[in-house]
Amino acid sequence: MAAESSVYRVIEVIGVSPNSWEDAAAAAVKTASGSLRDLRVAEVTKLDVTVEGGKVANYRARLNLSFKYEAGS
Repeated sequence: MAAESSVYRVIEVIGVSPNSWEDAAAAAVKTASGSLRDLRVAEVTKLDVTVEGGKVANYRARLNLSFKYEAGS
């Protein structure tokens, strides 16, 4: 019996949080999972912060999200 082949799509998203990079990444995954079916992997590719008045205002996490590709997507 042959194993089933799969194809995955990858998109880039950025999550933002005033608290931490972990919260920013979690927010990105939670939001994306509301519209992406069969989300499989979230890879953090970049972390940065926004600065206001000499202080960190927001943590930003850039992620590549992969999900199963379906014909017509």
